[in-house]
Amino acid sequence: MSSKRGGFIRAWQKSVRKKQAAVKKRAKSIFAAMSVAHVDDADNYATAAAGQGGGELYHSEQVLPNGEFYAGQWSGGIPQGQGKYLWADGCMYVGEWCRGKPTGKGKFFWPTGATYEGEFKNGFMDGKGTYMGPSGETYRGLWVMNMEHGQGMKSYVTGDYYEGVWRRGLPDGHGKYQWHNGNYYIGQWRNGKLYGNGTMIWANGNRYDGFWEDGFPKGNGTYRWEDGSFYVGVWSKDPKEQSGTYYPSGPTSGNLDWNPQVVFNMEMQDCVICHDEKISGLPSQKVLPWPGADGLQMWRMPMDGDAVARKPRKKSVDGRLSASDLNGTMNVDSAGSELSQGEGIPTEDYEARLAAARKLLRIRPPKRQGETISKGHRNYELMLNLQLGIRHAVGRPAPPTKSFDLKPSYFDPKEKVWTRFPPEGSKHTPPHTSNEFKWKDYCPVVFRTLRQLFKVDAGDYMISLCGNGALRELSSPGKSGSFFYLTSDDRYMIKTVRKTEVKVLIRMLPSYYNHMRNFEDTMVTKFFGLHCVKSTGPVQKKVRFIIMGNLFCSKYVFHRRFDLKGSSLGRITDKPESEIDATTTLKDLDLNFVFRLQKKCLQDFCSQVDRDCDFLEQERIMDYSLLVSLHFRDISYENDSEIGEARPMATALHTPRGLILFPSLFSFFLTCAYQGCPAQTNPRLGINVPAKAELTVRRSDCDNQLVGELTGEIYDVIMTFGIIDILQDYDISKKLEHAYKSFQYDPTSISAVDPKQYSRRFRDFILRVFIDDS
Repeated sequence: MSSKRGGFIRAWQKSVRKKQAAVKKRAKSIFAAMSVAHVDDADNYATAAAGQGGGELYHSEQVLPNGEFYAGQWSGGIPQGQGKYLWADGCMYVGEWCRGKPTGKGKFFWPTGATYEGEFKNGFMDGKGTYMGPSGETYRGLWVMNMEHGQGMKSYVTGDYYEGVWRRGLPDGHGKYQWHNGNYYIGQWRNGKLYGNGTMIWANGNRYDGFWEDGFPKGNGTYRWEDGSFYVGVWSKDPKEQSGTYYPSGPTSGNLDWNPQVVFNMEMQDCVICHDEKISGLPSQKVLPWPGADGLQMWRMPMDGDAVARKPRKKSVDGRLSASDLNGTMNVDSAGSELSQGEGIPTEDYEARLAAARKLLRIRPPKRQGETISKGHRNYELMLNLQLGIRHAVGRPAPPTKSFDLKPSYFDPKEKVWTRFPPEGSKHTPPHTSNEFKWKDYCPVVFRTLRQLFKVDAGDYMISLCGNGALRELSSPGKSGSFFYLTSDDRYMIKTVRKTEVKVLIRMLPSYYNHMRNFEDTMVTKFFGLHCVKSTGPVQKKVRFIIMGNLFCSKYVFHRRFDLKGSSLGRITDKPESEIDATTTLKDLDLNFVFRLQKKCLQDFCSQVDRDCDFLEQERIMDYSLLVSLHFRDISYENDSEIGEARPMATALHTPRGLILFPSLFSFFLTCAYQGCPAQTNPRLGINVPAKAELTVRRSDCDNQLVGELTGEIYDVIMTFGIIDILQDYDISKKLEHAYKSFQYDPTSISAVDPKQYSRRFRDFILRVFIDDS
């Protein structure tokens, strides 16, 4: 079958070459109503639309100047409807087109014999489809932007097959893998490896039930033999970490010792996962030579007359030409200025927006954030009460926790401890100069265990919060009305919370605890304590607050911070550029970068974003955001000025055909030195991550475009990021907000949406902002 297809493609290529030779001999049209023109001669001809009655749909056969061929339906100077396209390298697409791109159902052929048949979207394999590789491996299932993503089944050339959930081209989620030798695994996957809870059954009848990590048993598990005997214990590739007990099926006489390393050294050798073949020459990478298809050149068809007919050029709000106006006109706007490649942005406009984007790269000297709470401050007494209560709660004797497995009663909403603090002191509290107050600890055992899980020393924790240094109150409260207080060493942040937020945290506390325990690299906010202060006077005011880690505590000075949600309504700062400094929290529509991470770091980041979003979605949480802080590693100062400017690693030459990068010699050595630095070879996910930030430019100031166009200006940065504001559930107030705003604005642009929709939109946006540094 493959040889027949290859013969057909070679025959078609031969036919195309013959037709192209005929074009050079004749000056008139090859086909009745039209002729072929090279790009160099395009100025002598009018547009296709003028010769064919605008947007009429008709059949056309085109031999292009580059030797490629199109036959099918045509409208407005581009393919529209059913059509075939043959590239010079032998690739061929047959199927539906929309606005000059493969969109809908179609089939793509590679000269190697590989095929894809299914759904396309804007040139990408996207939707349901079947791919058959040149060596015979086959995938049937869902695709997203050329990658297996969703439910699907793949059979490999070895006879193995996998059926289950895919993410970004790898098994990730629940699935079954069957080996050709009869072994099979059913359970959880992560990044193409056995990871999580699952069962492996060998062809000889033996089986393992338990937890896996990176393709091998890790953690609690049971290995059973076909005769009924079994081994229960903790598994690890490191013999020092394993422990367990062997239980024979028959009488207990004989040797009861059995080494689990037999499974690692022998049984698992027959369970190697096949690697996927890389698809080269993807449909979305093929260059199409008409406007709007991201081609490098435009081509136009001749008319009988010499005049150049052009329609008035209409533009959309983002400055691009509408699809109905892409009728083969020259790549020049009405004023004669040259347009950027495939974007429809005049060069003058582009340069102006690029200059505006660079204004946010002006770095002002950092200043210490917050107002110190000293005697006479309106919240001085509250600070004393907080410190007294925390010192009492942390220093209170408690039985040591031998295991992280906590009783369900510890998570009970009624599990709280009230303590009275009279000024003269009591049996359990010291005397103090403040007024009498009451102190409440919520679920104290759980938060004490969380601090142990986060490796927080109780003494250091108490010194940071209750030492000689006073707390600092941030200058402006949050949008929710909460106030924030920083410790003197910047390690911890205290936030006042509403009663509804306390209820949300207590409700989700068991799931939160398990999530923190299972995923050490989670980016979800770490909570260290939940408390309440109640004054005992005529006005018995309650102040509830939570203690969490400060994401900006680092040896690096962060110059920019962004709060990203993936929504556009109201997501822009109201400060002028002259007032933006390192403490200003910018939002989605202020973002003027995409962030490039190393491949392994990006894979870990994407996997953790998925896990964290799944957790928040299950708990019906929404309105959270990713807080990103940037430290620019190269800042230049001129004339002893206090205001510096971040300096790029590479400069970009803007040409009509796109961007050409010229990395400086300095940036080359800087990159080599950075990649070879032992201290940064394995940074913790989200904390002081080396990365590159590429400057972006939006098409229009009035457009709600979240991710701008790449400029090629790349900056060497250190990043810290984490998911914050996770205590807002989708309650009746948020449902009403969603209903009210949906009448006035685009429902997809507002923050208050259903948790499932919020999670999907959030991760889609974040994974567009963070990309592979290749």
